[in-house]
Amino acid sequence: MDLLVKPSAKIMEETKVRGQLLRILEDLPVVQMAVQCVSKIELSISCNNLLDKDVGSKSDPLCVLLQSVGDDKWTEVERTERVKNCQDPEFSTKLHIDYYFEKVQKLKFGVYDIDNKSVDLKDDDFLGGFECTLGQIVSSRKITRPLQLKATKPAGKGTITITADEVKDNRAIVMEVEAKNLDKKDLFGKSDPFLEFFKQEEDGKWQLIHRTEVIKNNLNPSWKKFTVSLHTFCGGDLNKPIKVHCFDYDSDGSHDLIGVFQTNVSDLQKAVNGSPVEFECIHPEKQKKKKSYKNSGIIRIKYCKLEAQYSFLDYVMGGCQINFTVGIDFTGSNGDPRSPDSLHFISPNGVNQYLSAIWSVGQVVQDYDSDKLFPAFGFGAQIPPNFQVSHEFPLNFNPNSPYCQGVQGIVEAYRIALPQVRLYGPTNFSPIINHVARIAAGAAQQPNAAQYFVLLIITDGEITDLDQTRQSIVNCSKLPMSIIIVGVGEADFKAMEILDGDSGVLKSVSGEPAVRDIVQFVPFKQFASAPKEALAQSVLAEVPNQLVSYFKMRNLLPVNPPPPTK
Repeated sequence: MDLLVKPSAKIMEETKVRGQLLRILEDLPVVQMAVQCVSKIELSISCNNLLDKDVGSKSDPLCVLLQSVGDDKWTEVERTERVKNCQDPEFSTKLHIDYYFEKVQKLKFGVYDIDNKSVDLKDDDFLGGFECTLGQIVSSRKITRPLQLKATKPAGKGTITITADEVKDNRAIVMEVEAKNLDKKDLFGKSDPFLEFFKQEEDGKWQLIHRTEVIKNNLNPSWKKFTVSLHTFCGGDLNKPIKVHCFDYDSDGSHDLIGVFQTNVSDLQKAVNGSPVEFECIHPEKQKKKKSYKNSGIIRIKYCKLEAQYSFLDYVMGGCQINFTVGIDFTGSNGDPRSPDSLHFISPNGVNQYLSAIWSVGQVVQDYDSDKLFPAFGFGAQIPPNFQVSHEFPLNFNPNSPYCQGVQGIVEAYRIALPQVRLYGPTNFSPIINHVARIAAGAAQQPNAAQYFVLLIITDGEITDLDQTRQSIVNCSKLPMSIIIVGVGEADFKAMEILDGDSGVLKSVSGEPAVRDIVQFVPFKQFASAPKEALAQSVLAEVPNQLVSYFKMRNLLPVNPPPPTK
């Protein structure tokens, strides 16, 4: 379950792939090509009304992009060209940077007047700078901000405009394949066929790009429709050679070759309007030995079409708002907040594990919510004035408006609520999950991809209403929603690992499976000595793919989809 994406599989010899991967995937022969959710962002820069530092001419500006590496240290990413004699430059050189949703990527743009050939900018006049996060740029797609010479000193009327675009080919190939009259390979049955697709690399080697599922005991199989990115399938080259192997599956990995054929995407695309494209499945050895040999069956491409595949950035930059809600565990097992042993005890430097988790995750997510108003709730406490137990109370004690202004607002509401409530129990998750689900269900009625919801639950112990929570999560898997659970303290969090679908599809007590994996659980103690960004990177790593999977499941395009790219 580890977002956002793991590096693409290395090129492997086809025999090695069959021998090793298929033995591993004996009961699950479908290969899922994992990818790491890192996107390449292209930034276009322009400025207006720059300061004039040259005597007798205008400035010769250049823009440099720096990225924070922590401890107030910055490293240069890229720089534009120098535009001579211009106070309103539009730089033709684009700046490129890798984008990670789960990280707060602090950027600094500096504009300099370049009057020499030196690469060092220390001897050039500074025309102004601007600091922000990459998330702020991506979520707005285009921003214009004033340049500053220092923290409170504007650079005259100078402004900088930054426009973000994702660099990619957003097309995918969607195919549906069947076969007719395949050779019988099994002694006491028919064949158990599956297909492997390979693309030819520049060095002539063949790289595995897709494997279908196995269809048991069938000489006329019809495989499930599948989608592969065009970049993965053929590198965007519609004439690149594609080789398809048809195998009879054997549990020991020694799969028997039924036959092979070769094609390309251009030919595959001819399968349109109910007219399939057919290929003879040829076994090379049989062809050599038998003069009467014709083929080992027919592979039919029933459907092949190139379609746009929208990414997380397409949805966010196209207008999707990510709504962030926090749920905080106020059960008695946390300990008396006045005691240094309590998980709710606020240390002299003003932090505890709850606050650290709120800051870490909230600082990333807040860039994707335009109004920065976040509902924040507590559960498992007796609350004033009557001190009845509540499993869903607003931290600000205002049920009509449970919103906090930004992450700082959540922190302040938590600090104010803590001395006013009595920690109690039990630890019930379902009420707050159902609360967010009701709002998400309303958004799901809209025929667009405008809203997505992320619920952060911070808890110290074993969940009490596990069965109800499982049902709630299964229900939420059908909604535009993700759930992040951070476990604080030293408790046993085995139940949380059940909710996190890493070990298999989560099911309700009645056996209903979740249609999407929407839960990510991490224990805070694993990040006690890690950099402060590490927790957010871990818990948010899957949100982009979860968001895309929901809108794809609903066949919803971005509100403002980008033009098709190639």
